[in-house]
Amino acid sequence: MPWNKPSPRVRELIRQGAEIALNPPAHWLAELDEATLTGQARQQIAADPVLAAGTRRTNRSNLLFWAAANVRAPGERVPANDTEEPLSVARDLIRRGLDESALDAYRAGESVAVRLWTQIACSLTADPEELRELLDVSLRSIAAFVDDTVTAISARMRAERDELTRGTHAERRETVTLLLDGAPITRERAEHRLGYGLQSTHTAAIVWTDDPDADLRQLDRAADALAEAAARARPLSILASAATRWVWVHGQPDMNHLRTALDSLPAVRIALGPTATGVDGFRRSHLDALTTQQMLARLTSASRLASHDEIELVALLTADPERADRFVKRTLGGLETAPPELLETLRVFIAEQCNASRAAERLFTHRNTLLRRLARAERLLPRPLPQHTVEVGAALEVLRWRGHQ
Repeated sequence: MPWNKPSPRVRELIRQGAEIALNPPAHWLAELDEATLTGQARQQIAADPVLAAGTRRTNRSNLLFWAAANVRAPGERVPANDTEEPLSVARDLIRRGLDESALDAYRAGESVAVRLWTQIACSLTADPEELRELLDVSLRSIAAFVDDTVTAISARMRAERDELTRGTHAERRETVTLLLDGAPITRERAEHRLGYGLQSTHTAAIVWTDDPDADLRQLDRAADALAEAAARARPLSILASAATRWVWVHGQPDMNHLRTALDSLPAVRIALGPTATGVDGFRRSHLDALTTQQMLARLTSASRLASHDEIELVALLTADPERADRFVKRTLGGLETAPPELLETLRVFIAEQCNASRAAERLFTHRNTLLRRLARAERLLPRPLPQHTVEVGAALEVLRWRGHQ
């Protein structure tokens, strides 16, 4: 269709509306994010912290790109947004094994953007003819912008797929995928292609960053730190996405060593699977590390290091977030919003099998101070602690990983 310029009056209205869209309220962005991260087709993206964070950044990039273009040249066709933000997400989608169907999220975002823009347009003029022209031009502009952007990103994804199917990286990634899928590949052939022994014990890790400005070399240093923490010379590290590494090391890493290493890698987060043996252990440890990472994302936890052994119960409890919230509120009552020192005191007391002396020693506090805090905490519980100690302990663990402490 020919792209006719609107009248001067409508160009001015579009410019005014675009200036409003350049400073979107938080609930607009939240609505865009919800639309692009919900639904069966986008479930795999929403469950992956790196892909979900990239999608949110792309939403903001697309909104601001279109609005800024219409401030500069109101009513003119907006070129595709092929800036680094959406291209980075496209690379990550391909490296996760997803295809162009994942770009359905752009269409979901478009429907929300159209509705929000219509609200803006209706606030700019009460003249029916001006509003008709304004909506006709701007809604065609939004649709063309999304079409052109999806076309550009699809082309980039095809190029990325071609690149990944060549060379050593492709072979290593393919081999790992076969192992994780339980496909028929011999252990000897897999070991040869990976340069990594599969018979001994392994610990898998997901090493990632959700900081868009992070130095990605920190991810490789974290993989080396994992091997050092397990007293092994060399990890197996697979590039899962630009901001994610799948790592395996022989043996079991020392958590204290890892925490120390992370102090010098501020942008890095690590989710560990359990230590397990053989090809089956290689697979199971990785899947449990993914569960750990996904739980941290689901609970928006700020924790930078977590192991599956620590979070397995919480992962099960929070698989349905709404039911988990109801469980916590019903179990803890007023204690849920108590000061952090009360929550931590009771959590450690229960973890130490209700032994006050051991809990005080672990918390580096006087026993009498601990007893006073326990008394305050118990008064906030809806039922006496001895009657439901296990439930209270579980609810406190959910709060701990949910970042409320």
